[in-house]
Amino acid sequence: MASGIDLGFEVRLDVGYEDMRWITVGPPDQPDTAIVLHPVGVGTDITDDERQTLLELVAKGSYFGVNLATDDLGGTFARIADAGADVVQEPIDQDYGVRDAAFRDPAGNLIRIQQIVNTED
Repeated sequence: MASGIDLGFEVRLDVGYEDMRWITVGPPDQPDTAIVLHPVGVGTDITDDERQTLLELVAKGSYFGVNLATDDLGGTFARIADAGADVVQEPIDQDYGVRDAAFRDPAGNLIRIQQIVNTED
C-alpha cells in the first residue's frame, strides 16, 4: 500500500538483510497473527525463471497472499483509495458469493479485502 495508509496493523519487525528488506505486521489484538510483506521472489531457493514467473503472476493479479475482511467494504475501500493506494479492483460482487476489492502494496503484493457476511440471519 502507499506510504501512510493505515490498515490498523502494528509493525512487528522491519528487517533489512544484505540487499533485502521485509516487514512483519499484525493486528494489535492478535499477537499470534503475523503477515510478512516482502518483494516478490526473494530468497536463494528460487531460480531466475521461477522468479520471473512469480513476477508475471503478481503483475497479472493471479497470485496473492493476503485476504482481509471488514464489515464495511465501501468505507474501508474509500479510506484506502483516498490515501493513495494502488487500486487494482474496486468493490464488486463476485460470482462465488463475496463482495471484495483489491489493492497492491509498494512491493507488488496483492491485498484483497472482502465484506464480512452476516450468517446469523
